[in-house]
Amino acid sequence: MTFPKPAYDRTQLNLALEISIHIGVAILLFTACLLILRPFIPLLTWGIIIAVAAYPGFQKLQLALGGRGIVTAILLTVLLLSFLIVPVVLLSKTLVAGVQTLAAHFKEGTLIIPPPPASVETWPIIGAPLNSLWRRASLDLSEAVRSFAPQIKAAVPGLLSVSAGLGLTVLQFAGSIVVAGVLLANVQAAYEVTYSLCSRILGDKGPEFQQLIGATIRSVTSGILGVALIQSVLAGLGFLVAGLPGSGLWAVTFLIAAVLQVGVLVLIPAVIYMFAISSATKAVIFVVWCLVVALVDNFLKPLLLGRGVAVPMAVVFLGAIGGFMAMGVIGLFVGAIVLSVGYKLSFAWLRGTSVANQET
Repeated sequence: MTFPKPAYDRTQLNLALEISIHIGVAILLFTACLLILRPFIPLLTWGIIIAVAAYPGFQKLQLALGGRGIVTAILLTVLLLSFLIVPVVLLSKTLVAGVQTLAAHFKEGTLIIPPPPASVETWPIIGAPLNSLWRRASLDLSEAVRSFAPQIKAAVPGLLSVSAGLGLTVLQFAGSIVVAGVLLANVQAAYEVTYSLCSRILGDKGPEFQQLIGATIRSVTSGILGVALIQSVLAGLGFLVAGLPGSGLWAVTFLIAAVLQVGVLVLIPAVIYMFAISSATKAVIFVVWCLVVALVDNFLKPLLLGRGVAVPMAVVFLGAIGGFMAMGVIGLFVGAIVLSVGYKLSFAWLRGTSVANQET
């Protein structure tokens, strides 16, 4: 004997099916939007980070300009673009001029490589091969270059790819600054959106977590990226004054290493090179300057990181490396900040503490 199923069972089944369809459609729509925006995610993310980090300065400038938000946003955007474009142009000119001079000397046969000092051969591991290669180049540079022709030919496509990638990165940085300017011009609307989103996801603690996100972004941006930039400027000045070949390229390499918290590793070969080619006095002065550059973060980081929103250096390092692998050069900066924000939010959520407790 069979009994008919109650009507409420069928109603619940229909309701569950309808909810499942709605969820599936929402997931498909979200996935489609994510796929469409995927090429722009690094640009948009970095733009949001710049806007959040620059907001205190934006407020002060807006107050000085009589509360005109759009004018302030335009002025700040132009200022940030100039900070990006001017060093890039100067670096490009330095690299182009250096390559042209090097090519001209090589073509005319006037490029002379000094013989290696006797101490080079005593260096551990790399001393013997470096001394042999250096000596061959000092005796006959053309022959030394020809002996490495296959390796140089194989490396050319990679160098061109890297150059194109750097150019794309500069465009991404410029686009991110424009995005930041648009957000700052509509700062009230952007604040309301983030407030509603945090409240919707996190409930009553949404505003506290929104404050924590902003504090962490500003802290890491100024304390990690800001210090790395200051160190890179100081190191670049030292490279330029010391006459280090390709000083602009050395400075860019140091900037990347400083973001990874290993800038000292770039200074070591520069110091070795200066002792190899320069007088002892000049090399010692250069070493002292490098020590200043290496130690300046010990004074600046406590000042710029802010109170209570600092994150472990391991988190910054992993974020920078992971961001670089996922997004390229711009990921060095985006990854470090995003992972730092995730770290702070995770600990605040797990401990169930408020932002006030996180900042003490």
